[in-house]
Amino acid sequence: MTQISLPKHSKLLSSDFLFGVATSSFQIEGAAAQREPSIWDTFCAEPGRIKDSSNGLVACEHIKHWREDVQIIGKLGVDAYRFSIAWGRVVNADGSVNRQGLQFYIDLVDALLANGIQAHVTLYHWDLPQYLQDQGGWLNRETAYRFAEYAEVVGRALGDKITTYATINEPFCSAYLSYEAGIHAPGHKNRREGRQAAHHLLLAHGLAMPVLRKHAPRAQHGIVLNFSPCHPATDSEADRRAAMQAHNYHNLWYLQPLLSASYPDLLQQLQVEDQPSVAAGDMAIISQPLDFLGVNYYTRTVFRAKNDWFSDVPPTAPPLTSMGWEIYPQGLTEILTDLNRSFANLPPIYITENGVAFPDKVIKNSVHDDARIDYYQQHLLAVHDCIEAGVEINGYFAWSLLDNFEWAEGYSKRFGIVYVDFDSQQRILKSSALALQAFWLDRKSQLPAVEAL
Repeated sequence: MTQISLPKHSKLLSSDFLFGVATSSFQIEGAAAQREPSIWDTFCAEPGRIKDSSNGLVACEHIKHWREDVQIIGKLGVDAYRFSIAWGRVVNADGSVNRQGLQFYIDLVDALLANGIQAHVTLYHWDLPQYLQDQGGWLNRETAYRFAEYAEVVGRALGDKITTYATINEPFCSAYLSYEAGIHAPGHKNRREGRQAAHHLLLAHGLAMPVLRKHAPRAQHGIVLNFSPCHPATDSEADRRAAMQAHNYHNLWYLQPLLSASYPDLLQQLQVEDQPSVAAGDMAIISQPLDFLGVNYYTRTVFRAKNDWFSDVPPTAPPLTSMGWEIYPQGLTEILTDLNRSFANLPPIYITENGVAFPDKVIKNSVHDDARIDYYQQHLLAVHDCIEAGVEINGYFAWSLLDNFEWAEGYSKRFGIVYVDFDSQQRILKSSALALQAFWLDRKSQLPAVEAL
């Protein structure tokens, strides 16, 4: 596969569908001395936490090279750029605003708009300031209120220059992976802490929504969740029940409070000491109407029964990605059509992340990643199938614009469509970037003709 194409009648080719690329602050920015330390700085400094013992202090030096990166985005032919703001680059430990840090984002947004590129902002992509972690982090209810104050700083500064504001990116990761499984910062392993962190993340979202609406009334406001269809390892009743438990625990635990003001019934199966504390009125705050739902999709998950609970079964059959994940594009169609049937009030969707890590090599200043081109081809067709099946999807963001710091994997996994040499900071457009660029530019050139049909 060396090129990307879609059926001529596909909604993805119309002018009301949005294409973009995405990044996040800690993974690309660098310039750590110009912001407050985050929980990921602390986590990286703990031996054994990051597979290659690296950190995010330099990353892609985006703070230094952002003008070049904006030029790359512009040349790709996309409509939009999704990026996150580093809380600790905007709000100092004493509560004052870091004017230099805030100005960076103002300048970035202005440059995007000057190049005809929409700005899509995520306020929280996992990099909690360490000064808040020192007060309990997401286990402290006050962190949700501090988040609303931070949202006000950003909303006041950027207002309606932003097309969409997403409050939280993947609360599953900041709760389950971070406080329950211990894989992500701050690295705790406690079920009740995972459930409590999840609740406070959702509360933070709810508290920030009216603040953002006040300062950016013409923007769209929502949240980004990650989803994977949960399949049973066998057809046994126990494994099917385990897969349904996993669906409720990993998928619906975050979506159902937003859309139905309640946690899944699975909550009652938890030991009382593992259940989160929920204050009166919390669910009403959390469940305010969403303008959009951001969906991040990478693969499916398989589960087997274990002690009346569930345990994941890692895939072994090739081809697998560098992350060890199965390539399963039909899972995107499966999970979104299922959610569309389950929730009558499912908001319009943006696919806010979709992409793949492969072991890319530079040969004669080129990176040939045909497998990634095929991945994008298959997943764009899956988005097309979702829309054909009646799911309202209004945009798609490729993850990621740049190779970057891949959290607990360090720099060992490359998701970018643009290769980054982390020593020289040279950017090289991979074959996938060139294929997507050709697809996006061709789509733009065809828009008047397509719309006339």
